[in-house]
Amino acid sequence: MTTEARGRLERAQPSRSTINRMGRGGGLNLVGAVCNQLSLFAIISVLAGLGEREVGRYASCFALLSLLGLLSLAGFRSAMTRFVAMHVADDDARRLRGTVRLGLGLTVAASVVIGAALALSAPWLAPALGDEGLTTGIRLVGLTLPAATISDAALAATQGWRTQVPFTVIGRIVDPVARLVLTALALAAGLGVDGALWALAISSWASAILALRSLRKRLRPVPRVPARYEVREIFGFSMVSWVSALAATGLIWVDTLLLGALRGQHDVGAYNVATRLVMLAVFVMAPINASFTPHLAHLVHTDQREEAARAYGSAARWILVLSMPSFILLVAFSEQLLGYFGRGYRSAAAVTAILALGQLVSAAAGPCGTVLNMSGRVMLNMLDNVGVLVLNIVLNLVLIPRYGVVGAAIAWSASLVTANVVKVLQAQLVVGIHAAGAGLGKVAAATVPAVGAAWLVSRWVATWTDVLLVAAPAVVVVFFGALVALGLDAEDKALTRSLLRGKAFRRRAVEGRA
Repeated sequence: MTTEARGRLERAQPSRSTINRMGRGGGLNLVGAVCNQLSLFAIISVLAGLGEREVGRYASCFALLSLLGLLSLAGFRSAMTRFVAMHVADDDARRLRGTVRLGLGLTVAASVVIGAALALSAPWLAPALGDEGLTTGIRLVGLTLPAATISDAALAATQGWRTQVPFTVIGRIVDPVARLVLTALALAAGLGVDGALWALAISSWASAILALRSLRKRLRPVPRVPARYEVREIFGFSMVSWVSALAATGLIWVDTLLLGALRGQHDVGAYNVATRLVMLAVFVMAPINASFTPHLAHLVHTDQREEAARAYGSAARWILVLSMPSFILLVAFSEQLLGYFGRGYRSAAAVTAILALGQLVSAAAGPCGTVLNMSGRVMLNMLDNVGVLVLNIVLNLVLIPRYGVVGAAIAWSASLVTANVVKVLQAQLVVGIHAAGAGLGKVAAATVPAVGAAWLVSRWVATWTDVLLVAAPAVVVVFFGALVALGLDAEDKALTRSLLRGKAFRRRAVEGRA
């Protein structure tokens, strides 16, 4: 083999390795995302039989758990992953053990204190949320909070070993499936929404135990040396990440809490059903972002801006391509799809369409927040999230009293559109990275005949089963057929060829010919 050929082979190895890791991580993340979203959707489906008020109570408690979980973690989710990865790479056992102990110790202590305070204040907090019947549910949230915090912190630490397996298997598959099974059993036993919240508590504690065992397994080979605590460095990173994550999660859940306080749990139930339906349409966003994030981080770190722009464009394109048929179906057949939950939920059709339009903009923007974070603009991303959260709260307070659930949907979609437009502009103007080759015009062109197909079959679509059996196949076939007819982008062809080469390379390696 010549020196030039050997050099080409050595340069090809990292690329091939990166593609293989992205494929494995992206595939596993996608499976976990599908399982998680379907389980959450199924839980809302079985709860829907209890009525909108009970669904609203469950949604309010779940929103409270999500927000307080972030408060308990105080940004240590991102810090655990980042600093554990750094210390594993440096073989620094002292700092590694110090990071794990500091992160787990502080988050567990915070969650226990907050959980106890929540349980004690439940009789006063429930009326403030618009329903005295939430008292037991709020106490169960206090019981669940330490478990959810332990699980999140421990699984985030395992990601520092550059593996997605514990995070996905425990956090995205085992936990939601166990919660679904326990919820179904509780409802079958006639325990109602309180039984469903007991199911949430039990599954969360089981997941926490599994997460701790997984982390302990990875720490076992680490030398038992005195821990070194880098308190200032870890806290500096954690606080910015915490505020940013708290604001982003607040954007998701604050409308649910305000809607319950201002209009009652009946409206919260209908709103949550519509929200869960819309979130199914964009479930591909999280796994695709997770798959592209390491690639973006590497390219930005090595100052390969053009390659980073192409990676950003690819992520944005595939999120939009895989989500677009669902958006078309949601807007065109929202009333029929809501009929799955019962006739009483069809009134949320307008809410579903409004939420879908907001998520459509988010899908088109792609991982713009990730671009800011990976380029070191963590503070800028935090300021964006806080500003949009404030905007969302103001819009909710103005619109909910007058328009109810429709006002909450408008507030949420307007905030989401604002956040993504601002971050896309910042990624381009501040960081210098735009979504190169995203091909959004081609996606838009393929959408036109797909919308026409939805309109043509609408006369035969009366129920949610008709949507799945008639409308969905027509929209999917026409949309992807139009994309192929318009021609696949060079990035898509290159990615396909790379995946096929990686597969062939692994096969030859097994056979001893690589």
